[in-house]
Amino acid sequence: MAASAGSGPAAPTHAELRRLAVATLDGNWEHDHTVPSRTLYPHQWSWDSAFIAVGLVHVRPDRAWRELRTLFAAQWTDGRVPHIVFNPALRVGSYFPGPEFWNSAAADGAPAAATSGLVQPPVHALAAWLAHRRAPSEESARALRRLYPRLVAQQRYLTVHRDVGGAGLACIVHPWESGVDNSPAWDAPMAAVPADVAVMRAYRRHDTTYADAAHRPTDLDYARYVAIVAAYREAGYRDDGLAGRHPFLVECPLVSAALGAAEHALARIAPVVGADPGPHRDRAARITEALVERLYDPVTGTFHPRDLRTDRLIPARTALGLMPLILPDLPARQVAAVVTEACSARFGLSARMDRPLPSHDRTAPDFEPLRYWRGPSWMNLNWLLWRGLRSHGRPDLAAGLRQSMLDLVATAGCHEYFHPDTRAGLGSPAFSWTASLLLDVLAES
Repeated sequence: MAASAGSGPAAPTHAELRRLAVATLDGNWEHDHTVPSRTLYPHQWSWDSAFIAVGLVHVRPDRAWRELRTLFAAQWTDGRVPHIVFNPALRVGSYFPGPEFWNSAAADGAPAAATSGLVQPPVHALAAWLAHRRAPSEESARALRRLYPRLVAQQRYLTVHRDVGGAGLACIVHPWESGVDNSPAWDAPMAAVPADVAVMRAYRRHDTTYADAAHRPTDLDYARYVAIVAAYREAGYRDDGLAGRHPFLVECPLVSAALGAAEHALARIAPVVGADPGPHRDRAARITEALVERLYDPVTGTFHPRDLRTDRLIPARTALGLMPLILPDLPARQVAAVVTEACSARFGLSARMDRPLPSHDRTAPDFEPLRYWRGPSWMNLNWLLWRGLRSHGRPDLAAGLRQSMLDLVATAGCHEYFHPDTRAGLGSPAFSWTASLLLDVLAES
């Protein structure tokens, strides 16, 4: 796009954006995986690697499969895929909370690699299916055959070990497991977690060394994060008896939607690897039914997390409530309701968006445009919603969201997240999933 005389520099072309994305991913490659960034996140993160594989397959398909293979090599024997796999070459104390804090080696079923004991949204089967579909080959089919039993084990872990509510949905035991760490969705259940801010004096936070503290979770947030991990760690990261002892137990719309989308993806993968897709379709249908039954509020017309400690829906209206749109079998009533919510003043989705999609209701009194998941715009949530809009017959809104995503990177580069009004880049620069998902949206109009 050329700028008119006197209007400033021309916006980057799609080819220039693509080169930026490839350079970002190449710069973050670590011999068998991609770090999210060279500053804030020097290890391997679970759902980051899934999103990274989605984009890498367009330019480096061998790396896309190696990304997933490396992550699943650290899978626990119970099927959990840890949310962090630590790089042993980094010095102790280079990241908080590091491997010495998690002490995974002391837990039954942990891998030889040092990892965390938590999980993240299971977007990996979807990533694996998209990687194969977009660059099909005998090599990708072999990669699927290796990954398939591990992906099935991941689903089994979540739907069996983590079904605290008894309805077939996975319960998260920490806000970090949602991927949206300090979302207002967690304020109420977090307020019930006893924590002493003074405990943080024993640690050095890594994130505020590289990012403005005003843009990150607070020390009180971190004190509670530490308290929740400590409770889980002291129980050996076991999931039996969670209802009776664990301080944070929530069913999350994003995690639940990803769980259902994974079964749909596995139903696509199954014929490629010689397995029966039928059980995956059946499980997907049950997950969607449970998600609607337990997390949809007909009064607000959107999805909310359920706090299992109180057995109540959490009232905050965040972008989490839009994520069930990724389910291809979401009933028409809920599809229409989610689209209405997305197009409301709270989120501002339209065919011609004048502002990016925020991560939290921009009309809410606790909307914070600079603080992490309490308002800023994130490429991964945008991408998930974009996919959902396309699958449910809203190409007009999908096109508007796609252009908004392109505008974010054209304005600020491949940042971790973005100001929901100005599009200014926030968090870490040269962020991998932003680059990767940019490649994916560039590849499809």
